[in-house]
Amino acid sequence: MGINLDLAELQSAGFPMGGEPLVALDLADTLMTAATPAEDLLEDPQTAARWWALQSVRLPPGPAPQEVAVRRLRAAVREAFDAHLEGRAVDAASMDDINAAAAAAPVSRRLVPTAHGPRGETRWHTEHGGNTALAVIATEAIELLADPERLQLLRRCANPGCSMLFLAANKRRKWCASNVCGNRARVARHYERTHPGRPEAR
Repeated sequence: MGINLDLAELQSAGFPMGGEPLVALDLADTLMTAATPAEDLLEDPQTAARWWALQSVRLPPGPAPQEVAVRRLRAAVREAFDAHLEGRAVDAASMDDINAAAAAAPVSRRLVPTAHGPRGETRWHTEHGGNTALAVIATEAIELLADPERLQLLRRCANPGCSMLFLAANKRRKWCASNVCGNRARVARHYERTHPGRPEAR
């Protein structure tokens, strides 16, 4: 919905990354796939509720989505983004899941009368089920994946031990967050300069 979240606010809430232009990217980043096993930042219900509360300013009003549906869409979105970055075809089942989430809560524009004349508003059609938050996230993923120019900005953090994704509006950006992986890289480079030939302390 055109609102970027403040990274510092997300980090203070326990999320190392976020504040990307798309909620779809923030959702994909709640599964840290570089860890073994993968770390699910939304596994704890209270933490998940905090994440949805933070994201609510970028989503239409409505109930929080069910956990199973969130995990299914997140896995599909992550697979689609990873497929692009790895130069392979997107898994057909993941495309189906993204399309289904977007279609489950269709949206339409309508005119409504006001004292100052007609005004346009968005109407979400959840009469037969579907969740508006997931529909927005799925639609964001579709629009990004279908936009070759913008898709060129999609990156994975340059830290091999990090799986975070982001849109690199600045072509020089290579870290998920400068105060996380960017800082680690600076520390490592400083150590190499000041301790040549010695392995980095752990």
